[in-house]
Amino acid sequence: MRLITLVYKNISRRRIRSALTISGMAVAVAAVVALVGIADGFQSSFLDLYQGHGVDVVVVRARVADRMSSDLDQSIGARIAAIAGVETVEPVLLDAISLEDSGLYGVVVQGLEPDNSFVREQSLVEGRAFEPGDGRTVMLGQILARNLDKHAGDRVEIYQGEYFDVVGIYDRHNIFENGAMIVPLNQLQDLLGQKGQVTAFNVMVRAPKDASTIKKVVNAIEGLGLGVSAMATDEYVATDAKIQGVTAMAWSTSAIALVIGAIGMLNTMIVSVFERTSEIGILRAIGWRKSRIVRMILMESGLLSIAGAVFGTGLALLLTYGLSRVPAASGMVGARIAPQVIAQGVLIALLIGLLGALYPAYRAARLLPTVALRNEG
Repeated sequence: MRLITLVYKNISRRRIRSALTISGMAVAVAAVVALVGIADGFQSSFLDLYQGHGVDVVVVRARVADRMSSDLDQSIGARIAAIAGVETVEPVLLDAISLEDSGLYGVVVQGLEPDNSFVREQSLVEGRAFEPGDGRTVMLGQILARNLDKHAGDRVEIYQGEYFDVVGIYDRHNIFENGAMIVPLNQLQDLLGQKGQVTAFNVMVRAPKDASTIKKVVNAIEGLGLGVSAMATDEYVATDAKIQGVTAMAWSTSAIALVIGAIGMLNTMIVSVFERTSEIGILRAIGWRKSRIVRMILMESGLLSIAGAVFGTGLALLLTYGLSRVPAASGMVGARIAPQVIAQGVLIALLIGLLGALYPAYRAARLLPTVALRNEG
């Protein structure tokens, strides 16, 4: 009998136990793929938010813990624009609001000037972009507009008793932008009582946009002594406290599921070896080497792990898709999981299977044929 055939028979004849082991592994893999996938998508979308508009450097107040609470004098922008190598400086004022009546929380409001690249480069689905001289107007991302059931020409209450006219609906194929809204910078400054204040400056560098050029601009901005922190977009995203917190939470929660999956695999393989002591003794007596016994146990564990990885990945895809359709999460959670995250989940499943089977395989290989056959009686 071929080794792979025997491995398959050993798994299939204990269907309930195998199914339970696969289920435990599937839950562990689903936790890793779903949670880490959401965190990875969160970071990728956040980075694309800037790089998709050609932003090279982001400037915020130095040493601020929550960058959403950064506050800078808008006049600083002129000094930054005068630095050699800087092409464009765009002020941004950010706020996060909750629209409880629609079940939406943490909706980002972006205060931008009409000539801002975030305004000019939106792909309009309905209406138009706001223009200089517009009053209380707003552009809604496609996801947000759908959740609010709003169209161009409607009105939306952004703050208590403060209504804005929806002039356009846009689609940027970015989860954050499509779940946010854009209003004229001066209007948001008036509402928040922050006249002449902004949250950050988005800086575009002149070509060539290589790392050394961007680094020179960053050093020059911080050298102005304005109490600001300037970072390249990839560094800005990677060091964001919210991004780091989401990633750490994803891995911490996944670790618990992985430990449970490993214990389940270890328990299954140990019981399997105990139950098949005499069978292993017969195999040893007819000439099977220790290495072949070890391969048999590891292959059984590997097949269970692969099955668990497949079902777990499918479950993770269903979970993320479901979350992406829930209004409260649709502006933050995308339905797509990066292939590298799925591959990561499969590799972790195989590693768990290997670790869970090492001791049982070692114990099975050490069984002496005479002792194993004696246990049959």
